[in-house]
Amino acid sequence: MEILSTEHLCRVYGKGDQQIVAVDDVSLSVEKGEFVAVIGSSGSGKSTLLHMIGGVDRPTSGKVLVEGQDIYQMKDDQLAVFRRRQVGLIYQFYNLIPVLDVEENMTLPCELDGQKVDMEYVRELAQTLGLDRHMSHLPNELSGGQQQRVAIGRALVTRPAILLADEPTGNLDTRSSREIMELLKLSNRRYKQTIVMITHNLELAKQADRVLTIVDGRLCLGDEGGEWL
Repeated sequence: MEILSTEHLCRVYGKGDQQIVAVDDVSLSVEKGEFVAVIGSSGSGKSTLLHMIGGVDRPTSGKVLVEGQDIYQMKDDQLAVFRRRQVGLIYQFYNLIPVLDVEENMTLPCELDGQKVDMEYVRELAQTLGLDRHMSHLPNELSGGQQQRVAIGRALVTRPAILLADEPTGNLDTRSSREIMELLKLSNRRYKQTIVMITHNLELAKQADRVLTIVDGRLCLGDEGGEWL
């Protein structure tokens, strides 16, 4: 069952001679429970694409549909609710709140949305992520890999429709990168979580169910380019 699709998605910055086409006529489809990697070099448009999928950056033209709903037909306040409830975002630099402990950082999306926190699920996530002994620790008491685990838990706590990972291992050493990838694959299997991950690392991308390549804002099939989508 399709959970996410884009139709002729474009994002253009600037005007006239200063115009930059960051994403150029991208149409794609992602099935529920699928793990898709989008690989591309710096400046290829992959982060812009991810931000439009997640409701963070409005497209110049085209559509983003999540569970059949065109998210950019929503008003700004409706879009903000959509982002909180339906999109889990994992960034390269964790973005944890330094004065909150692990449990508070993980449950923050629920608190901000006025939702009751399912502590049984939080404890399950913590155990799955290897954080159950660190729930009272502050971010500066954790390693980089542990902080990224907290970011994954925070992204999963609302049971989002889609999990978007923006270079999730880009700030980690090789061992931690491998562990984070295993955790993403585990969340995909255990929770049937739909994941779209962008990366410049081909070896990481190949661990996903499907690999797409973005070049100069255009999407093509395969990990080395090929047929344009």
